[in-house]
Amino acid sequence: MVGSGALLLIGRQALLLRPQPSPATPTARLERLRLLDPDPARRREANLLLLRAGADPARRQRLLRGQGWGPDPLAALVLKLDAQASEELGQASRAQALWRQLLRRFAAVPASADALYALGRTEPEQRAVLLQRFPAHPAALAAALEAGPGPGGILHLARWGPRWPGAEPRIRQVCGSSSARLSASERSLLAGALAQLGDGAVALRCLGPRLGSAGTELALGRALLAGTAADSALAGKRLLGLSRLAPSSPEAAAAARLLSERQGPGALALLAQLPPALQQTAPVQARLAFEGDLAWRPVLARWPADPASWDLAWDLARQQLLKREWAQAAALLGVLDADRLPTPQAVRQLFWLGMAEQRLGQAEAARRRWRQLLQRSPWGYYGWRATVQLGEEASPLRLKAQSAAGPLAPSAWQPLASGQPRLDRLWRLGQPLEAWEEWRHQRGNTSPDTPAPLKLEGRLRQGVGDDWKGLAQLEQANVLWIGARCRAALPLERALHPVRYGPVFSRAAAAEGLDPTLLLAVAKQESRFTAGVASPAGAVGLLQVMPATAAELAGGPVSGDQLRQPAFNAALGARYLAWLLMQWQGNPFLSIASYNAGPGAVRSWLNPSLETEPELWVEAIPYPETRLYAKKVLGNLWSYQQLARRGC
Repeated sequence: MVGSGALLLIGRQALLLRPQPSPATPTARLERLRLLDPDPARRREANLLLLRAGADPARRQRLLRGQGWGPDPLAALVLKLDAQASEELGQASRAQALWRQLLRRFAAVPASADALYALGRTEPEQRAVLLQRFPAHPAALAAALEAGPGPGGILHLARWGPRWPGAEPRIRQVCGSSSARLSASERSLLAGALAQLGDGAVALRCLGPRLGSAGTELALGRALLAGTAADSALAGKRLLGLSRLAPSSPEAAAAARLLSERQGPGALALLAQLPPALQQTAPVQARLAFEGDLAWRPVLARWPADPASWDLAWDLARQQLLKREWAQAAALLGVLDADRLPTPQAVRQLFWLGMAEQRLGQAEAARRRWRQLLQRSPWGYYGWRATVQLGEEASPLRLKAQSAAGPLAPSAWQPLASGQPRLDRLWRLGQPLEAWEEWRHQRGNTSPDTPAPLKLEGRLRQGVGDDWKGLAQLEQANVLWIGARCRAALPLERALHPVRYGPVFSRAAAAEGLDPTLLLAVAKQESRFTAGVASPAGAVGLLQVMPATAAELAGGPVSGDQLRQPAFNAALGARYLAWLLMQWQGNPFLSIASYNAGPGAVRSWLNPSLETEPELWVEAIPYPETRLYAKKVLGNLWSYQQLARRGC
């Protein structure tokens, strides 16, 4: 008996140690698991994973039948998906029964928000419960949008989800309505929502002559800073007012940071009017040090972990680098410890320290710096340039098509690794929307501002198709994550370089003789793979093609709707890139800079340093936007090509 018990225990442990099914599991294996696995929980997981292939509602019903057992929240997901399939098949009574069962058994699980939404179509009291119990859930935001002509639903959207599709015009409508009886706090809420959406002018009109809450004033200042010179001046006044109103608040500290970054006339005068405590913060002191009003060493020594200090050290060092004052540049770059910097700042520091040491005759020290850089992060712009400096570019940067190159492979699935078992399991079971809704319920409308939640929310947004915000949050996580090493950062690096529109870019690149990763690199920087986006200057679509350029490339007028079509936009963008590469004899620096600034501007920047010191040539580009753009796109290109070949 003891032997039999031991064998049973060993068998159970063996079952537990088997690889868990995931979106990377082949379909044939999932089919075997759902039919033959002795563990009913694994059979359920296999059934859920098989839903990802876009099965029709009848097949979804068959896969879900009998899987809603037990107290596990996964049963709530099964009931929800089964109810949705029943609705699609016109089985109204069955769907209603499933929704009620879901609500009865799992009232606190986010999946039941969908039950409240569905039942609320005929039972309005269920919608009220939904808005109270799950205020930030997408089902609640959809219900708020449908709530009718009164301001109640719109106020809910302003508080919990101003970016919800359709919310912005309704918020504008309520703000501008003379019949809407809104309190001062309600107007502040609506104005803050519009400011979050980037429309500072309309937010101001909505708010009227009064001041908003601290959060509204901060959002308003941030939105106005991105506007005209007059808007920026008004932003300065409002941010200064916020800093004086509540000088010890987090919003006042954020206002002081924004003011320290403001350019133009009167910027320094505003800093002098800040409350004394805020004048003694890192951003303000760093700005004064950069302007020469303070010594830089005490600032870096006092606030070595503040982003304002990182920017100060680099901005001063860059000035010395452009003057070829190598010793002074090295002194500035060496003050901060690279191990205590985020990867983007650390690799930039290591690269230029190596360059300074090389110019000072310390060749071996320079090579050690560049090898240290590659051990930290072999990707991105500085990974490429360090590889070139070391003479180790075994696989050079590819711009033109290679005869052996195939179409772009889709991004491989990666675990979420959030540390939250429910989120990780939903992600592993191919249910990114459910994971996102769970996260929204947890976070409400609070935006993350530290690396771990930024990485998590960015990945979740990517999972539901929101690369625009998701990639921005992943970039923000990357520039805040201090001390990350290559292996730890590899999942983030892969998430930062997804393959989107692979067949579209592959066909467009092949037609012009380009490497398809070049189109990925440009699209990531131009649009974050958002086909419908348009810039303030009028550029449209994945590769942000200007209508005039598009007409020239297409041989006739081109509409904005055409430019929003991924295939059409990619074809024109590829044609323009191929033309630029021909114009500049394949030079990557000139071609990519021209895509942003135009070949005429780039022609005026030509000088011998492009051949002898291309990195310094880039740093001397007089347009800050183009300077950053060239490094970003070329870094994207190197990362895409290296991540396909190697890890750490």
